[in-house]
Amino acid sequence: MFDNNLIQEISKNLLKAEDTGIPVVKLSKKYKDITIFDSYKIQEEVVRLKTTRGEKIIGKKIGLTSKGIQNQFGVYEPDYGILTDKGLLKNNQELDISKLNQPKIEAEIVFILKEDLLGPVVTPWNVISATEGIMPALEVVDTRFNDWKIKIFDTVADSASYARIVVGDKMTKIDDIDLSLLGMTSYKNGKLEFTAAGAEVMGNPINSVVWLANKMIELGQPLKKGEVILSGSLTPLMGISSGDYIQVKFDRIGSVSLNII
Repeated sequence: MFDNNLIQEISKNLLKAEDTGIPVVKLSKKYKDITIFDSYKIQEEVVRLKTTRGEKIIGKKIGLTSKGIQNQFGVYEPDYGILTDKGLLKNNQELDISKLNQPKIEAEIVFILKEDLLGPVVTPWNVISATEGIMPALEVVDTRFNDWKIKIFDTVADSASYARIVVGDKMTKIDDIDLSLLGMTSYKNGKLEFTAAGAEVMGNPINSVVWLANKMIELGQPLKKGEVILSGSLTPLMGISSGDYIQVKFDRIGSVSLNII
């Protein structure tokens, strides 16, 4: 396990890389003995530094929700990261990517919680009853490392590669929607890029929120009322450049878009 001094040093370097867009060397390359436990401790310290300087925690994100991605990273479960308000953008807002490193976009469904998820064991029915509604979302992911050829230790320490979140204008109740069948299409500059359904996320995005809720109970940090939960990407990563216009349309729950400058 890394000692506190090393965790603090790495965390400060990661936060500086996030602020400046200047990448650092991958942790998995520099520290051959790093563990997942070390990576989450680094993530935790990065979040502490952010809140110390005034950022507010607004929720959490779930990553590595597809079997293909898990196999690529050599893991058997998803990971999670913490969302802060600095990364929250409005629908159709402009995003200046000049201080991002290698940004990409994912299409996701956001859950807004109206109740705590305390357990002791959270089920899909618990998630449904605790959800105020869902909204279409774009997650801008970025790596604070030299390239995207990262390992699980890198992305976990790096707040699961979180950079920005864009949420649509419409909230929809989930009571009568089978999210596994919920279809979506994503476009870049008016050209169709991807089509997908909710089943791409662990069979149903509700399942990913169940996983996160139980993981956070295990860690003594249960999900709370008011939190925004990014449930996992329905699509592969989409590259973006200055001048791009990104739009994602979901069946029944609306659309969300972003202008890249």
